[in-house]
Amino acid sequence: MYRSIILSLLLCSNAIAHEMTPTYPTWESSYMEGIKKTTMAMFNRRPDVEYYEIGVFDDKWKPVPFVTSYKIINLKYLSHVKFDVYMSAKHSAKAEYICSTSKLRGDNVMISSKICSRFK
Repeated sequence: MYRSIILSLLLCSNAIAHEMTPTYPTWESSYMEGIKKTTMAMFNRRPDVEYYEIGVFDDKWKPVPFVTSYKIINLKYLSHVKFDVYMSAKHSAKAEYICSTSKLRGDNVMISSKICSRFK
């Protein structure tokens, strides 16, 4: 009985988060030989967060080296941003996820949310 009430409350509540697209990015060739590139877009729906950290991970969630203009992006409430991620062709074959992590300080606790897109 209580489980169904809690479940219905969770399903009916309003979730506020950030979003990152595309959900399934693909690599394309960049202007430099041996370097791959993908373009991502983010939208911030969280009025309490303005900074997001970008990370790329393999299938075991280990970091994969990449380059972008800013690894930490300043994104104001209800704003959009597009950014490019560059990686060597060798490392791009290992890349499984690209993620954005919001970080917010609470009372003696670090609160964060992570949204990931999975490479095709």
